[in-house]
Amino acid sequence: MLEGKAVIGETDMLQTMQDEALQLAAKTLDFFDVTEATDIARAIKQEFDRMYGGGWQCIVGTDFGSFVTHCYGSFIHFSIGNLSILLFRGSAAPEIDEFSSLEGVEA
Repeated sequence: MLEGKAVIGETDMLQTMQDEALQLAAKTLDFFDVTEATDIARAIKQEFDRMYGGGWQCIVGTDFGSFVTHCYGSFIHFSIGNLSILLFRGSAAPEIDEFSSLEGVEA
């Protein structure tokens, strides 16, 4: 596992779910090399899908930006060493009436 303690950047998860995410990440990092970011992300995503139902997304890396829509109570961004992990359950955006977004636009 990477040296150091996990540092949570931002989250809206309940403490128990946060603890599970951190423990799962630690176990996964014991199994995979840190250069195998896709495999790490897949393992974490699949386990959260199994534990909490489908729709989980996981991004792992050392340098990435993101802007996501998530279900309330299902978002965590944390780092272990120089590796960052973003785990969230995706949420569809609310329906938008395509014509209402054109108000004030002149043709």
